[in-house]
Amino acid sequence: MAYPTILQDVQTCVELGVPERVPIFALGEEFDVEQYDIDYRVYINSPEDMVKCWVQAVETFDYDWILLHPDDYIEIEPLGVQTFADEKIPPSPVSQLAADYDTLNGLAIPNAHSDGRMPHHLAGLQGIKEAMDDTVCVVGRVAAPFSSVALLYGVEAALLLMMTDPQLFRDTAEFMAELMIYWALEQVKAGADALWVGDCVASSGFLSPNHYAAFAAPGAAQVCDAIKQAGAWAIYHAGDPSLPHLKLTAEFQPSMLNVGEGIDLAVVKQAIGDRVCLSGNINPIKLFEAKDLSEVEQETIRVLEGGKPGGGYVFNSGEGVPRQTNPEIIATMMRTAKQHCRYG
Repeated sequence: MAYPTILQDVQTCVELGVPERVPIFALGEEFDVEQYDIDYRVYINSPEDMVKCWVQAVETFDYDWILLHPDDYIEIEPLGVQTFADEKIPPSPVSQLAADYDTLNGLAIPNAHSDGRMPHHLAGLQGIKEAMDDTVCVVGRVAAPFSSVALLYGVEAALLLMMTDPQLFRDTAEFMAELMIYWALEQVKAGADALWVGDCVASSGFLSPNHYAAFAAPGAAQVCDAIKQAGAWAIYHAGDPSLPHLKLTAEFQPSMLNVGEGIDLAVVKQAIGDRVCLSGNINPIKLFEAKDLSEVEQETIRVLEGGKPGGGYVFNSGEGVPRQTNPEIIATMMRTAKQHCRYG
């Protein structure tokens, strides 16, 4: 089980200090729901099952956190985006909104306590906090403004809009920032110690550093600052392996920056580890494809030792663990990380 000083250790890491030991996280919701063996359509609407699923996951794999992140569309669906989910797969869009001012002018901030699946998410967070208290770091989720424009209009339409009507993009992002701050603060009230600020559409796979600085960073900074002002931690994730993009993110100082795969974490640590707490970098696909558990052990130690020196580091995967992953792989990763997480 997770330990009673986890929140103190996370705070020490956020302050770029050396904790009692490295907190050990993993992005495993689809994997953990698979282990719980429930229809995903039931899970996303059942706070009781959210709590039971995550209590089981912590007991089985010894996570130091719980990230309640069923999908990206919880706060987007009430705006009019239509989604589809099946037994195994989280909701994804089947229709999105037209990228124009008629759409934007018709949007209103939904009510987190009555609209769509938002109340279920808040109840799940509250139930998890009540069940686990402060023995794990409880984390909610929001979409960063840039990526939320893509969730609303579609990725292709949003990226095109930056070129064809940048003012409409910025105005939409401003509305989405207001929504995400409201949604984040409601989750803090429900018991979240931190918010996962997802921004994968703002990664280097889509944006140059200049476009990131102009269109994505300002809104992400606004949301992260509001979360920190509310007394919670803002964990920013674009899944990025690009050092120029990571350096730009470090400038607005989220509480924690989750690093994508494809870059040596030690290099990132050397470049910006004195400016922001780092996490991530474990490649779950690489683990999924491991032919021997010794490969899992070696990769876990490599990443852990790259981020650990000097503190200011939390172990985590760079992206989500595939639901088909052999449970022994995750158990090995977590066990190995716990064996090597202490300082001194």
